[in-house]
Amino acid sequence: MKGEMKNILVIGACGQIGSELIVALRERYGRDNVVAADIKEPKNDEIASSGPFYYADVTERACLDVIIRKHKIDTIYNMAAILSASGEKNPQLCWKVNMGGVINVLQAAIDYDMVRVIIPSSIAAFGPDTPRENTPNDTILRPTTMYGVTKVCGERLCDYYVKRFGVDVRGLRYPGIISYKTLPGGGTTDYAVEIFYKAIEEGRYTCFLEENTLLPMMYMPDCIRATIMLAEADFDRLEHHNDFNVAAFSFTPGELARAIKKYIPEFEIEYKPDYRQEIANSWPTSIDDSVARREWNWKPEWTIDSMTRDMLEKLSERHKQGKLYDM
Repeated sequence: MKGEMKNILVIGACGQIGSELIVALRERYGRDNVVAADIKEPKNDEIASSGPFYYADVTERACLDVIIRKHKIDTIYNMAAILSASGEKNPQLCWKVNMGGVINVLQAAIDYDMVRVIIPSSIAAFGPDTPRENTPNDTILRPTTMYGVTKVCGERLCDYYVKRFGVDVRGLRYPGIISYKTLPGGGTTDYAVEIFYKAIEEGRYTCFLEENTLLPMMYMPDCIRATIMLAEADFDRLEHHNDFNVAAFSFTPGELARAIKKYIPEFEIEYKPDYRQEIANSWPTSIDDSVARREWNWKPEWTIDSMTRDMLEKLSERHKQGKLYDM
């Protein structure tokens, strides 16, 4: 391995994944050794009070340089991205943030001789030509969204920097991520988070996908664990670098609604598909993550049932305290 991670910068630290990743990394590496950065102020007190925070735009290299030099950063997690649904509303901004950010981080890794860089990808890298069931790790990548295009380009660019410049850069293809701590930010799988809030608050939900739309999902604790596991894996064992499939479970909106009804019998759902249905139709229904299991021992811990129970317990408690949307 090139070296040990000591001083870590998390860009996009206020996002759905970044906000929980920053807390986990600070617990693991020390509060002063993990720096948070984002273009928006943190609403989560854990981020603001548990360690350094900076306002920084991943597309502005000068902003990153100041932080890197001040804190002697040797590792970067780039979690900043415009997601699928938001990216279709503003494709130019999606390209600027997603690709401009990747280039800036990779160049910084060379200029400052970084130990490691983590740049996640997504199942959005797949497309309608990709096998939809048990989608292989190495397969056709022809996405139909700008977000997906940037993720494919990012994967290939990272592989280029590994081979051409020796940068230790890694990434995994996230499925839909479910969390109770931070609201999602414009993705096609956002329904799987929104449904829990509406179930508790109103007892009903209008879903923007069809009832039988099957998609791969993952609960946030598994997402954070997978991200850190890959970052800490032995580089010499890795044959792949920035394109690891990771999976936990797949379900449809109808199946998730039935799981919720086990705990809230009166819950009701209706379906009014919108433009996001076409995006979902281009994505896999299940993922083959055998490469990640073989190269760095990945294995999920949560199921749809254990996730549903935990989500409802955590959000119900916040609702009782009048803090359901206080994050």
